[in-house]
Amino acid sequence: MRRVKISDKAKDRLILLGLDFTSITLAFVVYFWFRVLSGIVLVPLTPDYVAPAIIVDIYWLSVFALVGLYRPWHADSRLDEFISLFKAITYGCLFLFFIIYIDDLNTQTNLASRLLILVYWGLMILFVGAWRMLYRSARRRLLEAGVGLRKAFIVGWNAKAKDLYDRILDHPALGYRVVGFLKLDRRKPGVDYKGVRLLGSVDDLQKLVGRYAVKDIFIALESADHDKLLDVIAKCNGNDVSLKILPDMYDIISGQARTNQLYGFPLIEIMPEIIKPWEQSMKRLMDIVVSTLILVFSSPLWIIISIAIKMDTPGPVVYSQERVGKDGKKFRMHKFRSMQADAEKETGPVWAPKHDRRVTKVGRFLRNTRLDEIPQFINVLDGDMSLVGPRPERPFFVEKLSKEIPLYHRRLKVRPGITGWAQIKQGYDRTIDDVRSKVRYDLFYIENMSFRMDLKILLFTLYIMIMGKGH
Repeated sequence: MRRVKISDKAKDRLILLGLDFTSITLAFVVYFWFRVLSGIVLVPLTPDYVAPAIIVDIYWLSVFALVGLYRPWHADSRLDEFISLFKAITYGCLFLFFIIYIDDLNTQTNLASRLLILVYWGLMILFVGAWRMLYRSARRRLLEAGVGLRKAFIVGWNAKAKDLYDRILDHPALGYRVVGFLKLDRRKPGVDYKGVRLLGSVDDLQKLVGRYAVKDIFIALESADHDKLLDVIAKCNGNDVSLKILPDMYDIISGQARTNQLYGFPLIEIMPEIIKPWEQSMKRLMDIVVSTLILVFSSPLWIIISIAIKMDTPGPVVYSQERVGKDGKKFRMHKFRSMQADAEKETGPVWAPKHDRRVTKVGRFLRNTRLDEIPQFINVLDGDMSLVGPRPERPFFVEKLSKEIPLYHRRLKVRPGITGWAQIKQGYDRTIDDVRSKVRYDLFYIENMSFRMDLKILLFTLYIMIMGKGH
């Protein structure tokens, strides 16, 4: 029988789930003893134990997952994790307090009994916090002993790169093991540094990352090579790796990076996933709820629009086209047809000009009001798209633009959207310069993703639809 290999991230997550389940249960057992069995607090009836214990476990594990306590922390500060845990437990207990308060209104329970939630809050902080800190301390000791290190490359073959390697050696708790250096080109000779080989140039990056199972790449370039940074980043696209650079190169990728302090070791993480887990969950929930409501309440419009399209020009009512989604996944995107049938039969894939003669009379109205995009809510329900995100592009243009715009692939890190920051700021793409401008808007959105920003974009889109200013 074939064995299933579990990744280090999955193992860490399973261990944390087990520890949290145990500590949450222990906190509930102690609280139940204090509240019901000890005699310190008088209770009229002995409540059930098993059902509440199961509900409490599910509740807290869900809360911890929503706030991101099961994301890969790696070598991040234990204090930062404890602060996140403290906030999660505090807000979680406040919610429980109001639930208990509402329930107690029916049973006339006194205030003193409700304030016992403070005892439970303290027990949760004590048990869950202690177990987590013990686990993280043990993980740190293992990293310092060389167990569980993440393989890494250093891009650069200079004094700065070698100094970076020395500093990583001096901080084993960071959890990195440098397995090789990479140069910018193949011209300069070199063999190894302190036993770590020079493996080749950045042109070999794609194949070397897979061969050595590298998860982290450190970029240490000289000041004269700063103009090549975006090229190095572009070569990392498509690989599941984390990129980090030295602070003096920050100005080049300003707005696309986040500074981290790992045990006092300054690094800048390029293009991190910024949106918080609970916001990601809320974003997906909003996608499902809004899409369902729109598809249900717009069903009469489907009939009217279908008749109008058929009366205007021959051809299908709904137009489906292959697009590239999150992580390069291809899917069929649906729209009400707004152009003549077979509009690209003679030209092939092209960008639509401002006054496109291929757009039908009905199609122009549908585009101005954005009613042509109603069928895309089916794509949102399927999970191929979101309400808000960079617009999905066709494979032909993705391949073309990825070669001309270094950070274009960054757009594929999130679900494409029906509307987005670039769409409310700019019209359709007509030239490569338009695309470059849109990519800047898309990168701004990706690096500042939040549930609040999605709501802002949706309100702007609604305004554009009402005013008929769509493209």
